[in-house]
Amino acid sequence: MTGTASASARRITDALLEECGRTYAAEAGIRLRDTPQPLYQLLVLSHLLSARIRASVAVAAARALFAHGMRTPRRMADATWQQRVDALGEGGYRRYDERTSTQLGEGADLVLDVWKGDLRRLRAEADGDTEVLRAGLRRVRGIGPAGADIFVREVQAVWPETGFWVGAKGIQGAERLGLPTSGDRLLDVARDRDRAAFAAALVRVALDRETAETVREAALARS
Repeated sequence: MTGTASASARRITDALLEECGRTYAAEAGIRLRDTPQPLYQLLVLSHLLSARIRASVAVAAARALFAHGMRTPRRMADATWQQRVDALGEGGYRRYDERTSTQLGEGADLVLDVWKGDLRRLRAEADGDTEVLRAGLRRVRGIGPAGADIFVREVQAVWPETGFWVGAKGIQGAERLGLPTSGDRLLDVARDRDRAAFAAALVRVALDRETAETVREAALARS
């Protein structure tokens, strides 16, 4: 990357973070820490975000589930199927509410059975290997490759051994803004930033062309 390109990329990154530099966990009200409850909440949010539904709806549905007390795998498993459906519907997550309610119950059971309700046990199993971590996440009903990507992208804030992770959707956002699309070069741009917030902001740009245009305009105003 040339000096000029680097300066341009950093202006874009500054504008990007100013406009939409917030993780989805933060938007859902999750105070992410390396403790069982917020890690499980992030798993639930990753599940909801991975469906073909607006991110704002997935966030609202996660907030509704948590507001109804379903913040831990035990509370999620103990809730009735209808209680989960109702909370999802309250958040506007109606298209997939019945199937998702079933998956959330089964996923909570697996987290309890395999990791005793504590995803830090999965972290220990992965031992710094992101592919092992993603494979473990995909054992949870409803968490596919996209859901695993989302979890790893957000959890890098508290599990730094995952390395810098933007995922396929984040790369799309970088391309839309004219930023580098290789992980190493993006890391150079993001080096002194909040990496999880940067990655989430790139995803927001990938999902919304208007956001991308707003960021480009703000970056030009900085030049």
